[in-house]
Amino acid sequence: MPDIPLGILDLVPIPSGSTAADALRNSIDLAQRAERFGYARYWFAEHHLNPGVAGTSPAVVLALTAAATSTIRLGSGAVQLGHRTALNTVEEFGLIDALHPGRFDLGLGRSGGRPPGQPAVTATPVVDGRAPNGLRIPPRFSFEHLLGSPRIALQRKLLLLPHAESQDYAEQIDDLLALLAGTYRSPDGIEAHVVPGEGAEVEVWILGSSGGQSAEVAGARGLRFAANYHVSPATVLEAVDGYRSFFQPSDFLDKPYVSVSADVVVAEDDDTARELATGYAPWVRSIRSAEGAIEFPTPDEARAHVWTDEGRELVQDRVETQFVGSPSTVADRLEQLQEATGADELLLTTITHDHADRVRSYELLAEEWRRR
Repeated sequence: MPDIPLGILDLVPIPSGSTAADALRNSIDLAQRAERFGYARYWFAEHHLNPGVAGTSPAVVLALTAAATSTIRLGSGAVQLGHRTALNTVEEFGLIDALHPGRFDLGLGRSGGRPPGQPAVTATPVVDGRAPNGLRIPPRFSFEHLLGSPRIALQRKLLLLPHAESQDYAEQIDDLLALLAGTYRSPDGIEAHVVPGEGAEVEVWILGSSGGQSAEVAGARGLRFAANYHVSPATVLEAVDGYRSFFQPSDFLDKPYVSVSADVVVAEDDDTARELATGYAPWVRSIRSAEGAIEFPTPDEARAHVWTDEGRELVQDRVETQFVGSPSTVADRLEQLQEATGADELLLTTITHDHADRVRSYELLAEEWRRR
């Protein structure tokens, strides 16, 4: 399906026995190879206080990667605005765009979940955990224990200045767009012009996991939207339906434009791929338990993990919606995801313990996708 572009979302994972420096070198190498494989985009996520994830600052990693690549679009998936301002975000991306103009996607996230009481919006029926075309839609996972965990509270404390409060998300997006366009005015009429940043050739995206505020902001402002099947598979249909229902044509887009993410592992055959993906479940458990992402384990280390019923429940939705197998197996499931969501693009995350296996996974999938 070459008419549906594939992109990559990279968390800069640290395999067990490796260092953050190793992970960064691996990610830059993978971006260079992804460019040759024909991937359309390469995005970096933002995560904090995770021993097994080195992608703490998308803008920094993007600057390093831009210098090592030449054509592939690079972006954030996503800059978390809950502890940032519109100004410093535009300044950072303005800096890297100044040296590498026209290559960056500014993906923006809320980092806080859907506002309480905001209803889900979905028009796509789900029967017995399946979309009409058979795509697995698992039961909704509750993130409440994560939002209330001491580690998450500490993260917020360390990221925010004392007594600081996050700006309203919609207002923050409006400020950011105005600063990029050079039209910003304070409530009392004072202009602000960001140099570098104003006029930067960045493509603005909103990332969201539900049909709530992120989908509404993206749709109402006519921006591109990335829905997270890999983070919250239960709400992906709600997210894309909500975005489309809110969409208003803009100077950016005349119709909705959606990317949908998925976790995938590809190998020459299904059995090998399942072996490479063995570490995924304990890795997800470490995130979902609010401990912070562990270093990605080897298959043997993963098999040594002692599971509880509670632990299995934490990861069940993510494990059963990870696409693992041969190139044809995974491509079939990606086609199913695209059909169910109407995605214009697909964004893939692959984590294996060995860097060569991760590179090979993306290479095999790109070859299979071109054949379709």
